[in-house]
This record gives sequence, C-alpha cells and structure tokens, in this order.
Amino acid sequence: MTAPSIAPADAELLRLESAMTAIASNLVDLDDNPARKDLDKTKLTGKTADAWADATDALAQLWEGYRMLTDVIAEARALRDQRRLSDADRAAFTHRVLGKSITLSTTTVPLAQRGLLGAGQVHTTCSAAELLSAMEAAFQIAASVATRAGDVWQRLLPAAAEATKAVDNVRVLIRLHGDNQATIDEADRRLGAFTRTLATDPLGVDERELATVRDLVARADAERTSAAELKETLTQRLADAHTLAGQIPEAQRVADTALNAAADRFREQDLRRVRGGDLRPDLAAVDALASAGQWALISPRLADWTRRARERLAALREAAAHNDGLLVARNELRGRLDAYQAKAVRYGLGEQAELTPLADAARTALYTAPCDLDAARAAVNAYQDALTATIAREAR
Repeated sequence: MTAPSIAPADAELLRLESAMTAIASNLVDLDDNPARKDLDKTKLTGKTADAWADATDALAQLWEGYRMLTDVIAEARALRDQRRLSDADRAAFTHRVLGKSITLSTTTVPLAQRGLLGAGQVHTTCSAAELLSAMEAAFQIAASVATRAGDVWQRLLPAAAEATKAVDNVRVLIRLHGDNQATIDEADRRLGAFTRTLATDPLGVDERELATVRDLVARADAERTSAAELKETLTQRLADAHTLAGQIPEAQRVADTALNAAADRFREQDLRRVRGGDLRPDLAAVDALASAGQWALISPRLADWTRRARERLAALREAAAHNDGLLVARNELRGRLDAYQAKAVRYGLGEQAELTPLADAARTALYTAPCDLDAARAAVNAYQDALTATIAREAR
C-alpha cells in the first residue's frame, strides 16, 4: 500500500518557516515601539488601562505562540531532514505540521466531575495553522492599542504644550493690566484636567476639550485687550491672513501639477490628495466683521481660520512633495536598474539565464503603469543582489 503523500506537509512547513521570519521582525518592531514602552511604564487609567491590559495579554500569547511555533518547526524540520523516512516518520511529520500537535493548555478535571472512564486531564490542542491565525489576531490587538495611543500622544502632547504656553502668556498680560482672570482660570482648569487625562488615558481623552481651551484663551485675550490694541493687533493679523490666503492658490496649483504628473503612473492608494472646501468665504466673513468694527468677535474666528489655512497650505505642500517624490523614486530606480544592467554587460552576464528574468521583472515593474514602487524596488534589489552574487561566484 502506497504511503500517503507528504507534499502538503512540506508546503505547509515552508509556509510556516517563511512566516516565522516576518513574525520575528514584527514582534521585535512592536517590542521596540516607543509608544508601547511608554504604555508599559505609565500608570494608565480609564479606557487605555483596559485596552492595554488586553493588549498585554495578547503580547504574552504572541511570544508564547512564537515559542511553540519555533519548537514545532524545529521538530518537523529535524524529522523531514532525515536521510530516510519510514511510514511512521512520515505520519509523525504530517501530524506535527498539519495536525493538532500543539498543546495549548492542560486542565485537571476534579475527581467529583469525572466518570469512571473519564480522563483526569483535558488537553486543549490546535494545529500550527490555527495557532498562527490566533497569533495574527493577538498581534492586531496589541499593535492597534500601541499605535492608536502613540498617535494621540504624538498629536496632542505638543498641542497641549502650546496651549499651556498660550495660557501662561495671557495670564501674565492679564496680571500686568489688572484685568478679570475668571476666563483664563477656567481655561487653566480645563487644560489641567485635559493634560492629566492625556498623560494616563490617551484613548479616553476628548480632543474637543482642547479646542474649548483654545477658545477660552482667545476670549480671555480679547477681554484683556483694549479696543485700540485689539484693533491694531487684529488688523495686522487680518493682513497676515490675506497674505496666507494668497499663498494657497499657488500651493494648490503646484499640488495639482504634481498630482497630475503622478496620476495614472502610480497606484491610486500611493497618491496623496488634499480635499477641503473653499476658505475664502470664511475670511470674507471676518473682513465683514472688521468693517463693522466688531473686533471682539474677530479674534477666535480669525485664529480658527488661520489655523485651518496653515493646515491646508502645509497639506498641499506635503502632497506636492510626496507626489513629486514618487516620480523621483521611480526614476532613481530606473537609473539603478540601467546601471546594474550595464555592469552585467561589462562582466559578460547580459544574457545570463538566472539574471535575465530578474532584470525583465524589474523593468516591467518600473515601466508598467500604474507602478507599484514597493514591488519595483524589491525587484530591482533582487536583480542587484543576484548580479552581485553571480559576479562574486564567477570571480571565485
């Protein structure tokens, strides 16, 4: 009787060995993630504490699963690499790779709950593929919490520091002029509560509270400023706003040009687009308030408009640079490929059987639209590495 084929087990073992390389890299990256380290050393509260407790459990499962998978792969590889495999070896190898060969836990059944023929222990088992799937889910849990918390800290800690500076500056001016401190005190109280929550519970912080603080600071600033000072200051700020508004059309033109140059040449998900409504009507409304002498109403609206205009301008410039960079990166890769193909010709390897398919694949990736830069870069690197190895081998 012919023994069952072990080809499926061979294929699965190769898949598992390849997966372990990616798993090791991703686990190390997650372990080295600055936000993950900050979460570990911070006394967390609220939503973040709950989420990080789950993520910590997931991390423990990940490392334990990594250890189990490493053991399974090592044992399976040792079996497979034997010079000759008996039918028993083949069965053991197939079971190790494809069967429920991994013991996740062992539970002792209390005597009172056993039958006469019942087992004293219950073993929970799974296959390597099932363990890998569970590890993927655990990784998503841990990575999601770390990246979301890190993003909040990265965005809001500088914003909170900026708001603190603004509160301190306005408070100094209020004290110098002996004005009412009630509004700035309220801003300070809210900012303090926001900062404390942000430090220990980034996933539970309400970002709108920071906008409220900014509004209170702006109101306190307006209250302490005399009508004449306010008019002078806001007139200049309004002029600066118009200067800023004048820069946006040119930035939009440059961004559109860069986008049009990259469109159809690269994948849609690789392009960067900037969306948003026309800011000019809002600035015109501020101009109308200035014309009516409503200076006390202008400051918060002008501050908000200026912030949005600066964000739009920055986004347009970043998008232009990004989309221009796609073309630059593609052309640099084309140049590299040409240079290494020329090098191959110099060494008499221009038509080498191993190298030619790699060069063709790289050229196809670089000259087919839409271009996947990551795939093209990988193809060029593969050709470069193979050429270098071939030259070294020929030299020996």
